[in-house]
Amino acid sequence: MFLHELLEVLQVYQTANIPTRINITDIEMDSRKVEKGSLFVCIKGFQSDGHDFALEAEKRGAYAVVAEQHIKTNLPVIYVPSTVKALALLADYFYGHPSHDLNIIGITGTNGKTTLTYLLNSIFKAHGHRTAVIGTIDMTIINERYPLSNTTPDALFLHKHLKMMKEKQIQTVLMEVSSHALHLGRVFGIEFDTVIFTNLTQDHLDYHLNMNDYAYAKSLLFSQLGNNYKQRKTAIINVDDRYADVMMQATGFPVVPYGLSDEAFVRAKNIELGANDSFFEALTLHSKFQVHSKMTGKFNIYNMLAAIATSECYDIPSETVKNALEQSNGVPGRVESVKAGQSFAVIVDYAHTPDSLENVLESITEIKKCKIITVVGCGGDRDRTKRPKMADVAMKYSDYTFFTSDNPRTEDPKAILKDMTGHLSGDRFRVITDRKEAIKQAIWSAEKDDIILIAGKGHETYQDINGQRHHFDDREIAKAYIEDRLKE
Repeated sequence: MFLHELLEVLQVYQTANIPTRINITDIEMDSRKVEKGSLFVCIKGFQSDGHDFALEAEKRGAYAVVAEQHIKTNLPVIYVPSTVKALALLADYFYGHPSHDLNIIGITGTNGKTTLTYLLNSIFKAHGHRTAVIGTIDMTIINERYPLSNTTPDALFLHKHLKMMKEKQIQTVLMEVSSHALHLGRVFGIEFDTVIFTNLTQDHLDYHLNMNDYAYAKSLLFSQLGNNYKQRKTAIINVDDRYADVMMQATGFPVVPYGLSDEAFVRAKNIELGANDSFFEALTLHSKFQVHSKMTGKFNIYNMLAAIATSECYDIPSETVKNALEQSNGVPGRVESVKAGQSFAVIVDYAHTPDSLENVLESITEIKKCKIITVVGCGGDRDRTKRPKMADVAMKYSDYTFFTSDNPRTEDPKAILKDMTGHLSGDRFRVITDRKEAIKQAIWSAEKDDIILIAGKGHETYQDINGQRHHFDDREIAKAYIEDRLKE
């Protein structure tokens, strides 16, 4: 593809004496991946600035560079106000506008994104769609899995892989969209058909200035819905959340409100929560049916309502939706039971925010027979203000709490734990820095019919310490200690 063809999509740029016959064979934002014929786009990152690597890109064979500040190079340079937006526009055009030919459903919110992608994936597959999922854990195209380093990858990766999905005849793409991705412009140029808002609670305030700034970042997904390539678009919003109005005001397209309140067009009645299941009656504008799910917790009722609302927008029969919801086992690491023949319950969950921890513990409280024992920590290099709040939530709902390490990253685990527990007093908690030991102590302290919640890491199979990832799976460790105890 000739450079002058690519430049037509930018509209606003400055340059001089660009040869019209430069044939661009690839677009790259990582100088290490540049090859002969590449167009190198300089992106400012958290740890490095692509503008500093223009000479390296030149040495590797780049034919031209896109930048937003002056750089030293002998290559033709195209100067733009924002290389992030330029990259998205260039990638979208270079890969043939793949999102225009795919049904793309974007999901944003603090909690529930991954569970919702699992539920919708089951529903759409049952409806006969070829599906792909871009999520926290990985990217799945039909049954092939690809690891991801970010919840939402960069624009270049997305457009390139959306083209792959198109070539594999994917019909529906389910994408988790983080606030970071929206703020950093990673989803610029993607044509969303449906966008979903689950909820907004405190998280990522190490990145966002405050909750209003966080909400604004989330609302960008709803404002970007209006690209107008396709006419049938919908915003599906949890009307019970305090930030629902922010999302509603951000879009000019129809809104389907869901929730438990009377304002919801899709809502649940007659809810019954069990230890390992739940029951409710789903009411929509066009149907009414009962769901008996293997998942429990009020937060999962909300997730299922969002899935029902989305399905109705695509005219998927309620019987198909009901069957898919009832057959789903949920997401690995989300309220996942660890069973090895013990007389007490052990649950592993990804809850790592005050709200998500409270959601899980509230659900456990509704089904408990005896004590609740919680093992919880907070990640390092993240929002410090949520640490005491996490501790308060654990103490509020638990009979006993073991505070321990999560992913300390580059922080001192003891300092993190001090932030969490420095204001606490009493004898209903213990601080054990070693997470493995904390899990062991929790399991050995449990009695018949107690419930142990191991929170924070969920599906993760590593612990991040000083930049190194060490194998660590809460489920494996818990099961091993249960088996050891049963041998005694």
